[in-house]
Amino acid sequence: MRLRWVIPIALLFPLRLSASGPVVPSRVATVVINPGEVTALHLRPEFESAIHMPEEVTSVILGSPGTFKAEHNEGEPQYVYVKPITKEPAQSNLLIATKSGQHVTLELISDGSAAISASQPVDFLIEYRTSRSFLIGADSSTVHATEPSGEVRSAERNPGSPGVTSKTADIAPTPSSLEVEYEQQMRINSPSWTKWDGKQIQTSIGDVRQCSNQTVISYSIFNAANQPVEIVPPQIQITGRKAEKKKKKEGKGIISDQLEVRDYRLSTTRLEPGGRADGVVVFDRPNFKQSTEKLFLQIAQADQVDRPILIRLPFTPPISTDSR
Repeated sequence: MRLRWVIPIALLFPLRLSASGPVVPSRVATVVINPGEVTALHLRPEFESAIHMPEEVTSVILGSPGTFKAEHNEGEPQYVYVKPITKEPAQSNLLIATKSGQHVTLELISDGSAAISASQPVDFLIEYRTSRSFLIGADSSTVHATEPSGEVRSAERNPGSPGVTSKTADIAPTPSSLEVEYEQQMRINSPSWTKWDGKQIQTSIGDVRQCSNQTVISYSIFNAANQPVEIVPPQIQITGRKAEKKKKKEGKGIISDQLEVRDYRLSTTRLEPGGRADGVVVFDRPNFKQSTEKLFLQIAQADQVDRPILIRLPFTPPISTDSR
């Protein structure tokens, strides 16, 4: 009788060992929120990764819904879950906005199921934390990562290293100058609002100031409709018409380029009826332009990103600030 039980059990042991695959290297990291950074999130098919925000998430925008899936529900307002839905290598971007107006941008990277390297960890959890001040200091090049064993270590952000990386933009204006502009705009009780056809929101431009080789713009947004509205981070656009020697009706094209936004601050991204948002945006203005080119502040509703509001800006700021 003993032999009848021993033989089946002995056959099950090698089957169980052969079914277990290699252990997937994992990573858990903590990152400080900085609008000028892009965090790389390494994913793997059949695995789901979590993003933990320090406050309630209001909107999630996924660049490629056909290759990745991003989920967010009211039951877990601070979490966003992401995973690849294709086994082929894929890349995309993910934008997350929170209740207070904080924004984070992630680069989603999946090497696919057929080309997974054992040395490349999968980011199972990214935990974002708010910085002590609005602008990130010189020590923002360090990520505190928690290994699977629970040990916390510090690692320099290197674009060539695996795991969580970031691309950091240098911020020239001092924190005090940016904060002053932001606070001054919030103190304006009755801005001069501009209405736009077909838009729920109205806009108002405050100071346009030159700070060193950068331009600082203060602005406000008002929801004049009876429904809530969400707005996306501001952008700066330069547009113009191609110059041609011969006058032709055909062949003339519009030049439209996005200038790099160095930093911005926005009080909120969700506006209730009658609500107001105040913001400041900093960008590198080009040293020169063609006579036909124009600068615009681009503001868009989340449900109409293809139809943004373009606010004309002076190429030479009327106010100059010596940041030295």
